Formats: sequence, structure tokens, C-alpha cells
Amino acid sequence: MSNSGKIWIGLFRGINIGGNRMPMKDLVKLLLAEGLTDVKTYIASGNVLFRSDRDEADLTGMIQDLVEKHFGFRTPLFLIDLQHLEKVMAANPFKDREHRGKAQHIFFLKAPASVVKHDRMLELKAETEDYALTEEAFYFYAPDGIGRSKLMEKLGQCLKADMTARNLNTVETLRDMSADLEK
Repeated sequence: MSNSGKIWIGLFRGINIGGNRMPMKDLVKLLLAEGLTDVKTYIASGNVLFRSDRDEADLTGMIQDLVEKHFGFRTPLFLIDLQHLEKVMAANPFKDREHRGKAQHIFFLKAPASVVKHDRMLELKAETEDYALTEEAFYFYAPDGIGRSKLMEKLGQCLKADMTARNLNTVETLRDMSADLEK
């Protein structure tokens, strides 16, 4: 393990769904070849951790270019660090609810939402569902799951923002993996 460079958590949007296939072991090899260190992935949905001295904008462009060149598509990539991840997790208004894990989802925002239709979101959400919005994240609580959620189905019409989502289980695992790299 190297201890040089900042630890980054990369969250790709739309990986291994539809036509956007990206084997994680191939991504690891590509990133290591570019000089990134301590490269690790978590599940096949586009979560990667690594260490680098390069800045966020340089890393984002380089990684998106690599993905496009080697896998044939370009997809949004959100790079965050452990401090940002922990801040977003701490702001989760549902973190103490009985239903955790897959019942809670955090949508990481690149920038504050440009359009928010709260009235429409309230109309769409089920009785058991709840949500909250900050400048950095949209939090969604769905103890009955998101598969049939009307709000999830139409979220893009109600909330205009560049975002990518992970369930709380995934977010907690990424936090733990990142914290382990910091040791």
C-alpha cells in the first residue's frame, strides 16, 4: 500500500446497466497503468477508490477519457473525498430511522439543483416515503423499496441536477474502504 496522494472515491453513473458495460477488473488495470495507486472497486455498479496527487478536474477528465477509449462510452463521474462523503452522511435526516441499508438512498449532486418542484414531489411520494434536499445531496427514504416508487420514476422531472445515487449500504462500505486506506 502506498501512502502518497489524496484518496478519492469515484462514483460513475449508469455503469453495467443498459449498454454501459465496464468490467471492474479492467478499470483497475487501466487506472493503475495511469499511475493511480491503491485502486479498489466495490460491486459492479461503478464504485472505485484510489490514491492520486492529481487534482479533481484532471482526474475526472482523464478517467472519463479512459473509459470512453477502452469501453466505448462516456459517463458522468463524481469524485469525492472521505471528508465530503462523511459530511453528506452526517446530514442524512433519515440515518436514525429503523429501515436503513437499501431503504435509504443518497443522490450525490455535482452542484445545487437548478429546478426543484417540491409540490410535485409531495404528490408523487408514497405515504411511507420521505425525502430531503441539501445543496450537496438528495436523500430518499423508501422502506418499501424504490422499484415501484412513483417519485423515483419521475424524479428527473421534479429535480434538475447532475447526480448519481447509491443506497446507504454502499455509501457506508465506501466510507469504510476509504477510511481503511487512510490508516
